[in-house]
Amino acid sequence: MDFSPHSRSRTQAIVASVLLLAWLVIAAFPFFWTVWGSFKVEADFFSRESWGNALLGTSTVRQTGSAFTLDGYRGAWIEREFWRSVINTAIVTVSVTTISLIFGTLGGYALSRSGYRYTFWILIAALVFRAMPHITLVSGYLLPFFEMNIWGVLPTAIIVLVAINQPFTLWMLHSFFLSIPKDLDESAMVDGCTRFQAFRLAIMPVMWPGVITTGLFSFLLAYNDFAVTSMLLNQDNQTMVPKINSFLGTVQTEGTIMYAVAAVVSATVPLFMLVMFFQRQIVSGLTAGAVKG
Repeated sequence: MDFSPHSRSRTQAIVASVLLLAWLVIAAFPFFWTVWGSFKVEADFFSRESWGNALLGTSTVRQTGSAFTLDGYRGAWIEREFWRSVINTAIVTVSVTTISLIFGTLGGYALSRSGYRYTFWILIAALVFRAMPHITLVSGYLLPFFEMNIWGVLPTAIIVLVAINQPFTLWMLHSFFLSIPKDLDESAMVDGCTRFQAFRLAIMPVMWPGVITTGLFSFLLAYNDFAVTSMLLNQDNQTMVPKINSFLGTVQTEGTIMYAVAAVVSATVPLFMLVMFFQRQIVSGLTAGAVKG
């Protein structure tokens, strides 16, 4: 048998490739299976007789005359007006991400350049606040929102999600700013820039990978949130996740659960495209080190 270093290296590469392929199949299968099932009727996708019914669409052909149907998407988007939840989700996520990044970049930069001892305790307080269960924060906001008669509208959810997300953005951006040498902004101030000009002109161009990475995580927190949005928004202002849950809550109604399957696919595809579009910036941000030059 050949036990040369080249042979061992090739064997290790094959084993690693097989394990990686197996992991990709296991991880991707639920998503692709759900996408496939979203074009079937409930009797096929949730068949108790055979999983092959979901694959071949036996009942789908019998009920619709075709192996694929758009009834789930039509019911979710048109009959149940899922498009309203998409618009609400866009408003909430963009607002939360924008506000969190504005305050996170300013606060993270200030803390990273501060020489005072209380900086550490501010960050610890932010970490403790971030570790608290979301439901604890929501319950604290409910009474004032009811008293001010602003419960149920989008700004209430935006306020609470920003409060939940801000410690995370502060910590993450603070770490990114620490990786940038102070000499960079000090050199800019020597050349005549104010502190804010140095921040805007010298630091932020270097910080974009970190800002995009933090912004994406902030976006995902608001996009996927259920606890806050389900408790603070009324039915007319529901975002996508609570809306999908409302479909699942009516499984006794024929066809409604397929609305949920179609809505899940509709909500997941944009996230996949977003991550693919920003993958280089995400990797650069997560692996960012010191500035060279």
